Amino acid sequence: MTDKLTVSVLGTGIMGAAMARNLVRAGHTVRAWNRSRDKAEPLTADGAHVVDTPAEAVEGADVVLTMLYDGPAVLDVMRQAAPALRAGTAWVQSTTAGIEAVGELADFAREKGLVFYDVPVLGTRQPAEAGQLLVLAAGPSDGREAVKPVFDAVGARTVWTGEDGAAGSATRLKLVANSWVLSVTNATGEVLALAKALDVEPQSFFDAIAGGPLDMGYLRAKAGLILNDQLSPAAFAVGTAAKDARLIVEAGERHGLRLDVATASAERFARAAAQGHADEDMAAAYFASFDEKDANTEG
Repeated sequence: MTDKLTVSVLGTGIMGAAMARNLVRAGHTVRAWNRSRDKAEPLTADGAHVVDTPAEAVEGADVVLTMLYDGPAVLDVMRQAAPALRAGTAWVQSTTAGIEAVGELADFAREKGLVFYDVPVLGTRQPAEAGQLLVLAAGPSDGREAVKPVFDAVGARTVWTGEDGAAGSATRLKLVANSWVLSVTNATGEVLALAKALDVEPQSFFDAIAGGPLDMGYLRAKAGLILNDQLSPAAFAVGTAAKDARLIVEAGERHGLRLDVATASAERFARAAAQGHADEDMAAAYFASFDEKDANTEG
């Protein structure tokens, strides 16, 4: 197979659109579809071909890449695409769908003769736009050369976790990593909320931990979004974080674990979304500490 591929990108939200642009920049032919076409339309300026249906997007594609909201959404879209899917096509499934859903999607791939790759990514808007995502991948080694050009276009590094995409080893690693990210995000919001309530200048906290093991670039970055009222556009939205947190809690429950912090994180993201912050950066979970949606963010 040539290194220049025809890639179908199904789902052009924050991550999918950035991945599509980087695929075009790498010289691949990209057919993009999104449930709301207006969100995909800007990709035409980058050289992508925006189409009206999933079936149009996947027709003749070498690789199909899905980056949608959740597992049920992926299955629904792939069923719409089914009449145009070719047996032997590589399916790069990058939606954070959860362990159970990965099995269902892999079953669909088997039914249609697709080569299934479980490929969640780590990163948000900025690394996605820069083509610097961390690609977590599981799938058959004898087909990896077919998908490598796609991974190289969207990511800085690929970590292979297994030979069987259906086993969901990449998704399992993604859930573990996300459990840390979402917990730290919520801890950042609570630190700033408590500082506000106790009349502590946030900079005093940052000065106290500066340079030590408790200091983190991520903490400072997310705190800066809150303190400087820069929650839009989102790098990773509250609504999506709430979905991922639920998947983490469900995965723990299925394996006999009680994940108290993850459960609290899911509740905080859901509360912030209900307050009207679903489309803002996940740092906006900060507002879940307050009764009022428009809580003053100044420390």
